[in-house]
Amino acid sequence: MGNPHAVTYTMDQQPIKVDMIDLTGLGPLCEKHAVFPARTNTEFVEVLSRGHVRMVVWERGAGRTLACGTGACAVVVAGVLEGKVDRCCQVDLPGGPLHIEWKEEDNKVYMTGPGELVFSGMAHV
Repeated sequence: MGNPHAVTYTMDQQPIKVDMIDLTGLGPLCEKHAVFPARTNTEFVEVLSRGHVRMVVWERGAGRTLACGTGACAVVVAGVLEGKVDRCCQVDLPGGPLHIEWKEEDNKVYMTGPGELVFSGMAHV
């Protein structure tokens, strides 16, 4: 996806329920783990069906965020490789749903979803 992602579907060998994740506790531990010397984004994923998942994300350097497009794409690619989801999948994030499709014919990942301006500002020089 162009940036590092650690995607997890289970904890203690049990399927994840995203509402039960202590993101504030686990996120920094994953982000700064020695396995990731450049740090990593971490996605915790609850599989609702092969075409529908829920995700929460801890982004490196930013912490808990409402959405992460590259993370949603990574979730689907990892899920396909692990046999957990289909190539077309809805990913529900706290900020809203995204539709992700990993096309086999061109090996590209496509993301569709709403876009909203949430902040604007001015730089002072």
